[in-house]
Parts: sequence; C-alpha cells; structure tokens
Amino acid sequence: MSAAPARAHRSEREAEIVATARRILEAQGPDALTMRRIGDEVGMRAPSLYKHFPGKRHVEAALVEDAFAEMGAALHRAVARPGRRGPVAAILAAYREMALANPHIYRLATGPDLPRDLLTPGLEAWSGEPFFLATGEPHVAQALWAFSHGMAILEIEGRFMDASNLDRTWRSGAQAFSLP
Repeated sequence: MSAAPARAHRSEREAEIVATARRILEAQGPDALTMRRIGDEVGMRAPSLYKHFPGKRHVEAALVEDAFAEMGAALHRAVARPGRRGPVAAILAAYREMALANPHIYRLATGPDLPRDLLTPGLEAWSGEPFFLATGEPHVAQALWAFSHGMAILEIEGRFMDASNLDRTWRSGAQAFSLP
C-alpha cells in the first residue's frame, strides 16, 4: 500500500471555511453552497473569502480533496483489515457507509464537474487504490469501483424499488467480485 499524497497545508481560516462549506453542503445541498452563504456563516463578507480561495470552484476542490482523503483512508483500512468477510466485502461496506453518510460530498466528488486540475496529484488514484489491492487486476478493480459507485448513487437517489434488499445486493456484488 502506498502512503497518501501530501496535501497542501490549510491555514486555520481556510480550514474553517472548508468545514463551514461542508456543513452547508451536507445540510442543505449544493444550491445552498455559495460564497455569500459561506461568508455569512464564517462572519466575513463574501469578497473577503477570495483572499483565501480564488473562487467557489476552489472551495469545492478542497471539499473533494477531503472526501478523497477520507474515502481513501477508510478503504485502505478496510483492505488492510478485512476480517472474515474478505477484502472485497470490506471495501464495499466501507464505500457504502462513506457514500451514504455524506451524500452531497459524495456527489461532488464523483460527479461530472470534478476539479481534477485543482486536486493534489495522486490523491484520487490513492483513494481508489484499495480496489486494486483487493482484486489484484486493474480492470476488475475498475469494474468493482463502477459497481460500488452505481450502487451507492442509485441508493442515494432512492432509485431502487421499495421491496429491494440492498444489503443482499451489496453482498451479492461482493461475492461476484470475490470469485476466482
């Protein structure tokens, strides 16, 4: 396993801005996440925020970096100590838990507007590395991630029928990807 890439240091004020942005995003969704709203919450005028972040896209990039770091750490722990269920099932359980606990952050980190150009180089790959560590094959790892993401986003969006047994579906996916 590789170590997480070193991320740029955030000042105390930058950390406060990012934490506030996260609270707003998770509590009220992406439409509520504006520079004015963040400024109001941290007690400064929106133009003053630009001394710390050049724009909303940079704040969102900081949120995505945090999401990748948290998800990567959880998945690395899962693959390192999978228990009796095995590494694939452990990764799927950790992935599901993280996605469902933070749905708006999850959407931001996996959506079409991912600000890759603003992210710490290697962080996204590191956060997904456990899929390869669990499967040992890059294409199977990518398929496992696609399954994980598809299941998570469909569950977040409430797209499964009410009678669906999602725990069983996740277990079935783990079994399928654990076959030799």
